[in-house]
Amino acid sequence: MDYFDRGLEWWLEKTFKTRPLVYLNGPRQTGKSTLTRNLHIKGEANYISFDSPVILAAANADPAKFMQSLPAGKLNIIDEVQMAPEIFPYLKISVDESRTRGKGAGLYLLTGSANLMALPRLAEALVGRMSVVTLLPFSSSEYKQTGINFIENLFKDKLEYRRYKDYDLLDIIANSTFPEPALNPKIDRTQWFDDYLTTILQRDIRTVADIRNPIKTFNLLTVLTMRAGSLLNNSLAAAEIGLDIKTYERYKAAVVNTFIIFELPSWAKPNRLNKRIAKSPKLFFTDTNLLIYLMRRDLREMYKNDRTTMGHVFENFIATEIMKNAAPLADIEVSHFRTADQKEVDFVIEKSNGELIGVEVKLEGVPNNHDFAGLKLLREAVGTKFKKGVVVYSGTELVSFGDGLWAVPVCYFWEGLQ
Repeated sequence: MDYFDRGLEWWLEKTFKTRPLVYLNGPRQTGKSTLTRNLHIKGEANYISFDSPVILAAANADPAKFMQSLPAGKLNIIDEVQMAPEIFPYLKISVDESRTRGKGAGLYLLTGSANLMALPRLAEALVGRMSVVTLLPFSSSEYKQTGINFIENLFKDKLEYRRYKDYDLLDIIANSTFPEPALNPKIDRTQWFDDYLTTILQRDIRTVADIRNPIKTFNLLTVLTMRAGSLLNNSLAAAEIGLDIKTYERYKAAVVNTFIIFELPSWAKPNRLNKRIAKSPKLFFTDTNLLIYLMRRDLREMYKNDRTTMGHVFENFIATEIMKNAAPLADIEVSHFRTADQKEVDFVIEKSNGELIGVEVKLEGVPNNHDFAGLKLLREAVGTKFKKGVVVYSGTELVSFGDGLWAVPVCYFWEGLQ
């Protein structure tokens, strides 16, 4: 299988050249190991994986000796590091000793499919010493190999009218996913996602939480599929699954920390509106095809016969595209905007200097002036910091709807203005 360039590659290379320890995390099967093996590294790297039972047993038996056995003077790449938490204190010692000798960068590149920040004992050992970089499944531009980061482009492009060629939206959604099913059309996707979810529920979940009933975790995910793209009422979801709220929160944290779902916070910055801003987060699935699998639906059948549900799936797809393109951009925050009287913008993409772009999602029909109502309110709230407001839709024409307001075909995500 040919190597596909990843949009995160340049950022990861830049980070490990300036930091002693980098943790590349993200969902299982997103290509973390493949990416680390294809990095441009000055000098030779030493690669080991705790997927090897022998290596894992050695690390657990004597973590101090194991760390001392790793070659000095090389970048040590340690795969699935969350499986051997015993080595973390010795990673700390190694980093500190190297710093005293004047070597403060390029020591260790760790990878894993769990959020180490959710494991306080591990996170505390490496606080101030570790940078975290997250690799997600293929974005549309990665699958198409166009090298486009549409967030960068939206901030810098001077948009103008353009008509794009027709495109197969469903093909793009289906292949903006994990590399293996995206690149191998012979794979039985149902079986692949069956195996994928089994591995997470039986193995990864146990790394980040004391979860004794994987079936309840599966039930939680099934219930959450009907809430993708919505404000999450945790009490109602817990009641539907049959969990008390404390246990429910623990289960939900586990599926967040293994990158199955994510929550977008509400945008709640100081603003010029005399309106109360809703503070609840919105829920999304990290991979839209995993969401479809959990719904037990067929994408093309849903697009043809159930446009309401397809609208939620399309919004989830846009959410994942935003997060994938935001990952290598250090100064980007993503949130949603919603007032107490139900005026909203699906996504707010904000730079650290306060400049922002609002994104509204529309699957059905032709964008109209009503679709820009929430974006106009957001523009009023932030004033000159508002750079663009876009309605992303499934058509082919990029059209202005007034000052800084644009209808943008979703194909702009992978085609840009080229």
